[in-house]
Amino acid sequence: MLTSEQATSALVSRAVKRAQEGDREALGFLYARYADNVCGYVRSIVHDQHEAEDVTQHVFTKLIHVIGKYEERDVPFFAWILRVARNVAVDHIRSQRLIPVEEVRTSDEGGGDPAGGEPMNDLREALAKLPRDQREVLVLRHFAGLAPTEIAERMGRSEGSVHGLHHRGRRALTADLTSRGAAPATLGSLRGKAAPREASG
Repeated sequence: MLTSEQATSALVSRAVKRAQEGDREALGFLYARYADNVCGYVRSIVHDQHEAEDVTQHVFTKLIHVIGKYEERDVPFFAWILRVARNVAVDHIRSQRLIPVEEVRTSDEGGGDPAGGEPMNDLREALAKLPRDQREVLVLRHFAGLAPTEIAERMGRSEGSVHGLHHRGRRALTADLTSRGAAPATLGSLRGKAAPREASG
């Protein structure tokens, strides 16, 4: 018997496949499922609620054109759409000349493509190797910026269990990225997603 989490995951998977075929209702489902989380994540980058709402609309407009690039085996859809959101938010801030140079460089490495950039490829591949629970904790913590208590509630686990999964996942991820020679820059970027710096004028 499927758990509620597995059932939701199956629904999302089906919706993504239909959306990739041009089904607007499926895109609507994905919007309803993820818009609030995307908006919260974007707000942590742009630091303005109204701008975050505008950027979120842009993210889902862009999604129509880029969802065909998503491959389920590479990374969870939630992590992928947050990556798209980060690129759109970074472009938005950069257009206002409010973004630090190092953040622009990080964005440019990906060339604006949610699947592009060698550091992000390394991170995607390393995440894909982790056990599902560890990967989900890392994605929720570092991409969505959720607190351990929020993650525990979302996953139906104790906070101690979440801390354990996070510790093991980070250790395994660090080892994998270190073996690729990608750990310092890529993990620095990962940490930045959990606690984005204030943009300087």
